[in-house]
Amino acid sequence: MKIKVFVVDDNEGLVGLIKEYFSSSDNIEVVKCASNGEEAINILKEGKIDFDLMLLDLIMPIKDGISVLSYMKENKINKKVIVMTSYNEEETIRDVSEYGVRYYCLKPFDLEDLKNKIIQTITFKKNNDKIIELESREIQIQVTKLLHALGIPSHIKGYQFIRSAILMVYDNPGLIGGITKELYPDLSVKFNTSVQRVERAIRHAIEVSWLRGDIDLMDEIFGHSVDIDKAKPTNSEFIVTIADKLRLDMINVN
Repeated sequence: MKIKVFVVDDNEGLVGLIKEYFSSSDNIEVVKCASNGEEAINILKEGKIDFDLMLLDLIMPIKDGISVLSYMKENKINKKVIVMTSYNEEETIRDVSEYGVRYYCLKPFDLEDLKNKIIQTITFKKNNDKIIELESREIQIQVTKLLHALGIPSHIKGYQFIRSAILMVYDNPGLIGGITKELYPDLSVKFNTSVQRVERAIRHAIEVSWLRGDIDLMDEIFGHSVDIDKAKPTNSEFIVTIADKLRLDMINVN
């Protein structure tokens, strides 16, 4: 039998991608969608929907994801939930975990990874349900800290593009040879923008970093591949070098 999924997210593009991706799946089926928390709660109140797992966005109009989780808890709707969000705040993660959420997926994510998370969430034994992918969460935190230390402010567009690109290359080293042909198009789809804007925003973020970042840290990370005094790394060099550093750091930790 297929895993029945209820998708709650106001991003029509993402919902469309998820529905299309699972339309031909042998083991997962999207049975219902809602575009905001209030709509999701009303669907739950009707009690006519049969689903195994909810994919839930946190930030939505009218009522947010926490409101949906709260309603489910109060009404003892014991369905498994995977939260999808662009926010990676420790406090938010703690709030979500209190509702028994098993996974916290940071947008943008790979749909193949999402499929695996759905299957794992449904099949995991009860005593494995407590934690939210510690290694993945640790990598996300390390990327955030590193980019801030390198002087890239989180409010500029290139920050999210670079952060996501580094995480994607970290998870899939095969992308190293396809930054322009594979990575940029993936980012453009996930952020609903053009490849050109992705490339320009990343380049601008690197320029900002070179003006305000920690010089010693830059020399430590990029000193062997670029001349700190003469040239900035290319977009590809920046993304790949940081992904490699994180991979080595994690190997040393483990």
